[in-house]
Amino acid sequence: MSDIKRIVLDVLKPHKPSIVEMCQKLTTIKGVEGVNCTLDEVDQDTESVRITIEGPAIDFEKVEQTLREGGAVIHSVDSVSAGKKLVEDVRVPQHR
Repeated sequence: MSDIKRIVLDVLKPHKPSIVEMCQKLTTIKGVEGVNCTLDEVDQDTESVRITIEGPAIDFEKVEQTLREGGAVIHSVDSVSAGKKLVEDVRVPQHR
């Protein structure tokens, strides 16, 4: 069982399926409670999408497989939160 609670991905996908369809498909994965897909950039053949997934036990391999089935590829894993609870980033001002 995975202890990943949140993962943020930079994904490159074809225009079809739409981000609506892709987002809905990701929500069907066991252990996923919510998905946010944000379109960052559109090219002639592809779209760059930032995907944030939250849930009690996210199966990263299942997420990766679901994206691949839709023709998408993960460019980078930008953030991962794991453990018993979510820990929010704390921004500390830089002193000069």
